[in-house]
Amino acid sequence: MKPRSVDELMNEARARIERITPEQLADALGEGGLLIDIRPEGQRAAEGVLPGALVVERNVLEWRFDLSGPYHLEQLTGYDQPVVIFCSEGYASSFAAASLRELGFARAADLDGGFRAWAASRSSQGREPEDGAL
Repeated sequence: MKPRSVDELMNEARARIERITPEQLADALGEGGLLIDIRPEGQRAAEGVLPGALVVERNVLEWRFDLSGPYHLEQLTGYDQPVVIFCSEGYASSFAAASLRELGFARAADLDGGFRAWAASRSSQGREPEDGAL
């Protein structure tokens, strides 16, 4: 196996997924979509939360999305369900969304820029991140 850089792996992952901007988030989720926060507890405590997001830390993500296994999320309705994954800055979420695509979730995407981009978008609109809306 030929060694590759993390940048090469990231480019390959992003070529297989859709990246959603903070402004596109509500439309991308649509009716029945899932917003998944993969950040560890410490980052969520330091940065804040995105309203409506389910917390599924990265280390258990695939098990929670394996529809054939006993640990899948009860909110999953099928492989065509829209899913948007986010992390702090949009790097780990790209890998996570690509992994969900491998599991069969054709509409798995990630939030471009992650939670920080979403919070900055809210601030630039004069809105507080915690006001309960995407």
